[in-house]
Amino acid sequence: MSRRREFEIAYVGLKPGVHEYNYEINDKFFEAFQQQDFRNCKANVKLSLDRKSSFMLLKFEIGGTLEVTCDRCNNNLPLNLWDEFNITVKMVEEPELMNNQEEDPDVYYISRGESHIDVAEWIYEFISLSLPMQKTCEYERMDGPYCNKAALEMLKKMEVKETGKKDNPIWKGLEKFKDLE
Repeated sequence: MSRRREFEIAYVGLKPGVHEYNYEINDKFFEAFQQQDFRNCKANVKLSLDRKSSFMLLKFEIGGTLEVTCDRCNNNLPLNLWDEFNITVKMVEEPELMNNQEEDPDVYYISRGESHIDVAEWIYEFISLSLPMQKTCEYERMDGPYCNKAALEMLKKMEVKETGKKDNPIWKGLEKFKDLE
């Protein structure tokens, strides 16, 4: 992955206190990462970096819109992004060892000798985490404004009609063990 300096923050020269950074993220940002299951991303990331003497508190506020494919009807579905994530960055002597031992995903270690911190991977991760696991148009009624009506009709036709309880042959013979104690 190529290093993009616009996402590197030189924290060595920062005075203690809160510093704000704003990033506009579009599809070009994601070219350096694996292929995404969304498109037309127009996200705004507001980063508040609270610099302390031996650590930093980073608060990422994700907002904006992007477009996904509906899992049910395969139509384009616009989604609004809004989420917040916090990371604590601590400065230590052996960051690799500490990162391997740390169980809290919201704590990250860097070397005391470092001068920059790259936030691009966190932005990528947090935008990805802002997406719902299941992306569907109006889940309950299946008739949202972006639904593909033809696909929904096809799904209804393919639905299996239950006419009665059918016995599954794999359970045959197990009834005799049902009441044994």
